[in-house]
Amino acid sequence: MDTILIRNVRFLSDAEPKLRCLLIRNGQIESVHNDEESFVIKADTVIDGDGQILIPGMIDVHIHGAEGFDMMDGTIQSVEAVSRACARTGCTSFLATSVSSTLDDLLKMIKNVKEVAGKEPGAQLIGLHIEGPYLNVKRKGMQNERYLRHPDLDEMKSIIETSGSLLKMVTLAPELPGGLEMIRFLKEKGIIAAIAHSDATYEEAKLAFQSGASHVTHCFNGMRPIHHRDPGVVIAAFEESSVSVQAIVDDVHLHPAIVRLIYREKGPDKMVLITDALQAMGMGDGTYLFGGHEVKVSHGVAKLSDGTLASSTVTMNEALEKAVKSGIPLKDAVIMATQTPADILGMSNKGRIEPGADADLVLMNDQFEVLWTIVNGKIVYNRT
Repeated sequence: MDTILIRNVRFLSDAEPKLRCLLIRNGQIESVHNDEESFVIKADTVIDGDGQILIPGMIDVHIHGAEGFDMMDGTIQSVEAVSRACARTGCTSFLATSVSSTLDDLLKMIKNVKEVAGKEPGAQLIGLHIEGPYLNVKRKGMQNERYLRHPDLDEMKSIIETSGSLLKMVTLAPELPGGLEMIRFLKEKGIIAAIAHSDATYEEAKLAFQSGASHVTHCFNGMRPIHHRDPGVVIAAFEESSVSVQAIVDDVHLHPAIVRLIYREKGPDKMVLITDALQAMGMGDGTYLFGGHEVKVSHGVAKLSDGTLASSTVTMNEALEKAVKSGIPLKDAVIMATQTPADILGMSNKGRIEPGADADLVLMNDQFEVLWTIVNGKIVYNRT
C-alpha cells in the first residue's frame, strides 16, 4: 500500500498552536496525530511541512478559464490547462463553468470536460456549472445577449443527456417564462438551481426558493440591487437559511463592507468563495476574447468596452487573503473555500482534514502563497 506521512504542519482548527502530522493511504487520510507521534509512524514517503499551514484543498464552483485558456475554447487542452492552473493556486477541485452560447458550443464544451474528468493533470474536475443561457437580458452583465433565451426543458434534457452525472449546477433567471418549471425539474434531478443575471423581485425570488432554487451565483452582481422598497434577490436569499451564496472577493466586485455583510448574514457555512475567473487569470493585463466579447484587463480588472465587469482574474488563494483582509477570520474564510462548497455539492469526502476524507491538501505560508498542492494523495504542484 502507498502511504505518505505529512509532518510538521499547523492546523487552523486548533485553538492552541501545535504541530500536527497525518497519514495518507491510497489517496485518503487515514489518521491525524500530534507531530511528536510522526517519528514512530511508518510510511513509504515522508513530507516535512516546515511548520507551515495545512488546509483542505480549496474548491472553486465557478471558474471559466485561466492562463490564456477558456473552458469554451472547444479543446481538451483548455480544460487540462485550467486544471493545472487551479492546482498552482491551492484549488484541488472545480466545476468547469460555461457562458451563454449556442447549444452546439455548449455540448462540445461538455464533451471535452467529460474527456478530461478522471484524467486531470492538476485539480480534479468534479462537475459542470452551466451559467446561462437562461438569463435576463436586463441583468446580462458580460453574458452575450445574442445567446440568451428562455428556459427550455427539452434543451436542458439534451444537456443532461450529454453531461450525465457531471452536471452539478445551473444558473438561471427564475422570473423568465418557464423559470420555475426549470427549477423544479433541476431539483428533481438533484442539480443545484442557482439564481443570477436576474431581475427577479423579492417576491419572485422567494417563489423560486420555494420551488427548489438553493443557491445564488456571484451574490449582488448581475441581479436587481437592494432598495428599501424593492429588496430583490439578495434580501430574499438572506432570509432563507437553507440558501447559500457565492462571493467574488477580489476588491472589485464587492466592497469589503459588503463582504462582511454577506458573512454576517449567511455565515461561513452558507457563503462560498469563488473566482469566476476568465482566461486572464495568471496572465496579467491585456486583451482577451471571452463569451464572444473583447475583454480588456487593466490593473487586473476585466471589463468590456462599455465598462461592464467581465468576470475576474482573482485566484482562490488571493480570494482567501482578501476575505481575511475584509475582516473575516481566517478559519472561517478557509471553511468558505473548502468545506462549504463541498457540503453544497454533497461531497462529504472533500473540503476537510479528517480520517476517511480524500487527501486533497494545500500547504501555504502566512502570506497565503501556495507551497504545494496534493490531490487524492498525489503531489500535483510543488513550488520549489
